[in-house]
Amino acid sequence: MKFNPNIKVGQVLNNEEIAGIFKSTIYMGMRRSLKTNTLVLVSDHTKLYEDRWEGDIFHYTGMGKNGPQSLSFQQNKTLAESNNNGIDIFLFEVLKPQEHIFIGNVELAGDPYQEEQFGEDKKLRTVWIFPLKLINGKKPIRIPKRLIDIKESEREKLAKKLSDEELTKRAKNASKKVAKRSVTAKHYERNPFVAEYTKRWAKGNCQLCEKPAPYKNKKGEPHLHSHHVIWLSKGGEDSIYNSIALCPNCHDKMHVLDLELDVNTLKEALNRHFRS
Repeated sequence: MKFNPNIKVGQVLNNEEIAGIFKSTIYMGMRRSLKTNTLVLVSDHTKLYEDRWEGDIFHYTGMGKNGPQSLSFQQNKTLAESNNNGIDIFLFEVLKPQEHIFIGNVELAGDPYQEEQFGEDKKLRTVWIFPLKLINGKKPIRIPKRLIDIKESEREKLAKKLSDEELTKRAKNASKKVAKRSVTAKHYERNPFVAEYTKRWAKGNCQLCEKPAPYKNKKGEPHLHSHHVIWLSKGGEDSIYNSIALCPNCHDKMHVLDLELDVNTLKEALNRHFRS
């Protein structure tokens, strides 16, 4: 018999409410409950994990904070075998600290696969990624853009706290796949480590007009925009090899005109940087 949590898709719950409904633990990302035969998955986007939507498929990082993850470890095994073990899986996302949005009942959309991510110990390691989809062909809910903006702001704060060395490692090893989800309009979720790395190596200067940033923000940082030389909407990568820092004026120019001469100038600036 399937477990019915009696909550609505899009409903916001706190940890204690989730634990009460599912009879699960409170703080872990993968919360197994024997009493309700459920597995609650919490994807906290305000942390340094790389969970992401790619269309209707959610790519969820497995259990294990440091070192290589194992597919036979605790709830990784439960999730990997979920198409055959009869467990019900429920997905929550955290876009704003402490607020868990119920996304729905999910199932595996394909075989788990491996990629590299950083652990809490700041070391690169191999993790297991579980592709998930909503059951019965349902579509993901449309998230208010203000929540996406809050999430990106939180992740940008985390990126700014990193040392140059750690930021470089994270930016260079960031997934080149673009996270996409439905909001009020299609929204491309940019990797904050890539954006921050791009701005730092520019050292306050626009990479097109080569002039200093026109002003500094309230924190005294040069105000530059991170720009994808080949636009994400045209298939460009969200990587440090396709991102460059521009002043607001040049950034606006690129999105209005996107002149071939300017594109080539930016490509050459990237080439010079990575040759040095």
